[in-house]
Amino acid sequence: MTGVGTVRRWIKVSVAAAVVLGIGGYVAEPYAQDRMLAGSACGGALPRDVVDRLTPDDAHLESEESRQTGALGSYGCDLTMKGDEVNDSRLISMEAYTRRDDQDREFFRAFPEEGYSSQSAVPEGLPGFIDRLGVIQLLMPCPDLPKDAEGRQGKLLVRTWMGRDTLYGVPGAAYQAVVALANSASDRLGCGAEPLKAPKGNAVPPALGDEPKGVPLTRAEGTGCEWVTRAGLPESGDWRVEAGMNDSAPTGQCDLSSESGDSGNDKGMYFVAWYGDWSNRLVFEDSNGEFLSTTATARCDGEAANFALSASDDIPGVDKAAERRMFKQFAQDQVDRRDCSGLRFRF
Repeated sequence: MTGVGTVRRWIKVSVAAAVVLGIGGYVAEPYAQDRMLAGSACGGALPRDVVDRLTPDDAHLESEESRQTGALGSYGCDLTMKGDEVNDSRLISMEAYTRRDDQDREFFRAFPEEGYSSQSAVPEGLPGFIDRLGVIQLLMPCPDLPKDAEGRQGKLLVRTWMGRDTLYGVPGAAYQAVVALANSASDRLGCGAEPLKAPKGNAVPPALGDEPKGVPLTRAEGTGCEWVTRAGLPESGDWRVEAGMNDSAPTGQCDLSSESGDSGNDKGMYFVAWYGDWSNRLVFEDSNGEFLSTTATARCDGEAANFALSASDDIPGVDKAAERRMFKQFAQDQVDRRDCSGLRFRF
């Protein structure tokens, strides 16, 4: 009997152990899938630890997809997630284009009509900007691609965006992902761009829907809008600046605002720069094809650059002559920063 009892006890122990292992395997399965998807998404370009930091604690990865059309110079990928508290399944998506037509189309979407769309700067060292929809757009020169019919060097546009539930506010994670995807797209599409490096300092992109906040003019020192500290603005205006310039980006702006209006309403001046032939359409009036007032053009890196100013009416202490003087300062500063030539103003 002792032998039979021992056998029965071993059977019970074995069954219990199997049940525990089965439960453990069931619990571990989503995490195993997370690791697998994180490692294979976008051709393995995304570091697993970055994916983990972008994923909410109560979510798991659901699927990944990559697509490439070599003949059209395009590549894209998506990584999705799921969870009880996840309302937007997108974790991160990327599209990359080497054709000018595709790039121009995306810039047209980012800057419809006159081009004064909301935008934000990315950290210096990254050749891009954040458009009005929160998409991080990087435009990289491609030394390994041939020049087009107009003699322009090939470029690569990489667009990356994240879902509303993605933890893009985790220090450094979003830009590390963006840089990894851009470098991978360059390799896949034969661009040959110099690999980008993630910005230092654990920078995070602004939250979608957040309005940029102005800072005192002194805070513009060391930024691409430093010229405003020498602009000769009226001291009584309580002026603030939103510095949205990056010296390697295809676009940027310096927005000045004042609360000195008679009724307490903000008054503002919006200085914007666009780099590339794609921007020529932004300085024309739709009605008659003439140039908009207070614009300028130059040649930068073999392509057109366009500059423009939009200003509130009746800014206390700032007449039309002062606006034009400051606009000249802005455009000249941009030309000097980028070693451009042939600056011409249209007043």
